[in-house]
Amino acid sequence: MKIGVPKEIKNHEYRVGLSPASAKELITYGHEVTIETGAAAGIGLSDEAYTKVGAKISNSAESIFAESEMIIKVKEPQPHECKQLNKGQLLFTYLHLAPDPTQTELLLESGVTAIAYETVTGPNNSLPLLAPMSEVAGRLAAQAGAHCLERAQGGCGVLMGGVPGTEPAKVLVIGGGVVGQNAAYIARGMGANVTILDRSIAKLRQLDVEFAGKANCVYSTNEAIERYASESDLVIGAVLIPGANAPKLITREIISKMKPGSVVVDVAIDQGGCLETSKATTHQDPTFVVDDVVHYCVANMPGAVPQTSTYALNNATLPFSLSMANQGWQKAVQQDPHLLNGLNVHEGKLTYKAVADAQGLDYIDPASLI
Repeated sequence: MKIGVPKEIKNHEYRVGLSPASAKELITYGHEVTIETGAAAGIGLSDEAYTKVGAKISNSAESIFAESEMIIKVKEPQPHECKQLNKGQLLFTYLHLAPDPTQTELLLESGVTAIAYETVTGPNNSLPLLAPMSEVAGRLAAQAGAHCLERAQGGCGVLMGGVPGTEPAKVLVIGGGVVGQNAAYIARGMGANVTILDRSIAKLRQLDVEFAGKANCVYSTNEAIERYASESDLVIGAVLIPGANAPKLITREIISKMKPGSVVVDVAIDQGGCLETSKATTHQDPTFVVDDVVHYCVANMPGAVPQTSTYALNNATLPFSLSMANQGWQKAVQQDPHLLNGLNVHEGKLTYKAVADAQGLDYIDPASLI
């Protein structure tokens, strides 16, 4: 199979769809891998790192889109990339379609078959291709939040861990999944006073054991969100409904009651955000202020640490890339219902229900198409 990897073009996005090790693995199985020149420069790798393992280098993203049977990316294709996709091609990347009707429309028009990393499932309702980036984003959320709390960044000037004789920052994490757990882990490690809200009693019990009682694990209600948010210096939104728009758990009214100079980090912004006041930002211009509350809503947070993120992502995606390359995507999804759950778009049809519901579009059961 001809596999192409274009350079990512989203603002300050330095990750790459295939590492040299992943490319070598695919080449070992007889596949042809082409990388756009400079695609891995952001993680400190030259084109030579790919040619050494047998990959080809292309000077043109257009030729990669035109000639590849499978395109492996990291972030969702930008509009002019969508217009280069064609029927019969397979796109394997993060899509986050629910809050993005423009991308959805363009992918449907292209006729491409698109499998989204974020909706591929695993045992026990896990999301194995989302998990590594959720781990990175969660850990970054505490780090970014701590930076935004600095007075020069518009924050109230509170140090996460405080010092002897002063109080540490109060941090609220909404959602105890992979993002929330990792955010709480870093915030607690920095010495902050951490509260985690979640609606699963089983999850709260698990977190209480893992944090050995050093984080407050509280059942999430609207009243609890409002109370803890109004008292917190940093709020991290870490909620997820797979493939769907994130619920708006923090209202504009709650924001208005938060302390001046407090910070909110909305990790759910890829799925539309869990704050009514959220709007997607970039690493170039990451924050804005509403009611004296600093909002950090960068839509590709793991792109800030592309070396860690690229290798963590490749570790998770490679088995699926190999399966589809070796068997063809149709046979691969027939044999693996978890991979089938990743199918979002196929030849002009929308095949993921949460996206269809979010945008009021027709939904086709993917099982009926294979």
